[in-house]
Order: sequence, then structure tokens, then C-alpha cells
Amino acid sequence: MSVVESHDIEFAAPRISEASVADYIALLKPRVMSLVIFTALVGLLLAPGHFHPVLAFTSILCIAVGAGASGALNMWYEDDIDAKMTRTANRPIPRGRVTKPEALTFGLVLSFFSVVTLGILVNWFAAGLLAFTIFFYVVIYTIWLKRWTAQNIVIGGAAGALPPVVAWAAAAGSLSVEPMLLFAIIFFWTPPHFWALALFRAGDYANAGVPMLPVTAGPDATRLQILLYTIVLVAVAFAPWPLGYFDAIYGVTSLALGGWMLLLAVRVYRQRTGSAALRASRNLFKFSILYLFALFAVLLLEVIVRGVIGMPA
Repeated sequence: MSVVESHDIEFAAPRISEASVADYIALLKPRVMSLVIFTALVGLLLAPGHFHPVLAFTSILCIAVGAGASGALNMWYEDDIDAKMTRTANRPIPRGRVTKPEALTFGLVLSFFSVVTLGILVNWFAAGLLAFTIFFYVVIYTIWLKRWTAQNIVIGGAAGALPPVVAWAAAAGSLSVEPMLLFAIIFFWTPPHFWALALFRAGDYANAGVPMLPVTAGPDATRLQILLYTIVLVAVAFAPWPLGYFDAIYGVTSLALGGWMLLLAVRVYRQRTGSAALRASRNLFKFSILYLFALFAVLLLEVIVRGVIGMPA
């Protein structure tokens, strides 16, 4: 048996994480989270009955943390895709600021505590819906659909449409037609929003091997699908007014916003070459964000007006 001198033994120094607070915040996808928080807040405030402000804040916080956890787990799994795309190459994992195990641990811990906290402090029905939302986004969309089918955005859009449903369930303990209408609006909004982005980022998606519709079916087929989904979106978003679920201010605003959204979708369909085509898809992508925020802002305004004048929800 050979004798190994102590000075010949080398131990690997533990890696010191280079991640900053900003890197972990970036893992949460804060821009996506802001939309989740806003739509969830509208769903919560539209729910009938009185909901204690502390429980309301807890519900929105848990939904926000759950959304952030989903973003972290998405980045953990898609680090190879992110590294190949210009839009995502500066995310914390491709840059080497956060390791994959760190991101996985961060996402799992946040997922667990968001669901358990919502269940213990609010109700387990809402917590179950939040757990399903996280599972759907991470497993069904990120791990399965995104790399497998061009319909990834269509089916996966259900995850992004669930936050107002979860918030309603937190406030009411049950579901009804209104949160499902909110779900439908976001669900049909998602394809034209993301396909408009995919049109001017098609090279990125092709390079990363992601089967987005412009890559698999071509830009012209994508333009047609954007137009068709936008028509459905405008109709679905307008329907709650004549059906008597939302008020006139919502209906009129929905018509105005929907008309402009449809006009931009027509421009995307007609402009097929050169800089005009890129500009048309960028304009639709940017306006679609404003469209959804404005539509839900009007619903929020209706809630505030009802509270001021003392009308029942």
C-alpha cells in the first residue's frame, strides 16, 4: 500500500455562486409575472362577496410566486434553447450566472411554498388549481409540447389563462361563468400574440430547433392563423357584454380595442415581404400586450365604480 503524503491530496474547492439578487429576479420572468398579477387581481376583485384584504394579498402573492416558480423551472429546462436564441441568450443560466441545479431548486422551493401557503391560509381548491397551473406550464408545455408540436402555444396557452381563475377560486371557493370568460379571453389572445413574435423571431426559433408555426408551416400559414384567432378573440372578448356578465363600458372598450387588434392582424396578413412585414408583426405583438392590459383594466375600473356607487357585484 502506497503512502500518500498530505501535501499531495487536493480537494476541489466548493463553487461560489456568482448569482446576484437581480439574476434570481430574472429567473422569475418579471414581465410575465406582472401580467399574471394584473389578470389575477381582476379575477379576484370580480369574485362575489367580501374577501379579507390580508387573504386577498396572500392569494395574489402566492399566485405571483407560483408564476415566478414556473418561469424559473422553464429556464432550468430550456437552457439549451435559451443559449441559441438572441432574445434569451442573456438569461442567467446561459450566461453562467446561475447553475441549472440552483434554478431547479429555486423553482421547486417556490412552487411548494406558493401552493402550500395558498392552501393553508386561503383554501385548498385554489391551491390545487395553482399546483395544476404550475404543472401544466412546466411539464405539459415546457417539457412536452414546446419541442414537439407547432400547436405548443395554443395548448400551452391554458397555463397563462388560469391565474384569474385561481384568484377567483381563492376569493369565492368555487368557480362560475365569469372566470371562465376571463380564461377564454387570455386563451384566444395567446396564439396571435406569440405568433406575431415568432414571425420576426423565426430565425431564432429555427436555430434553436423549436417547432414554432412560422418554422414548421411557414410565415404565410402563420399569418392566416393569426387573423383567424384574432377574429375569434374579438368575438369572445366582446361576448360577456351582450351576455350580461360585464357592463357597457367594457363592451364599448372591447369593440374599440378589438377593432384595432383586428386591423393590425389584417395588416400582418397582407404585408408579406420586406421591412413592412416585420413592422406589421412587431406592431401587432406590441399592441396585443396593451390590448390585454387595457381590457382587464376596464374590468378593474368597473369593480371600482361599483364599489364607489354601492352597486352589487
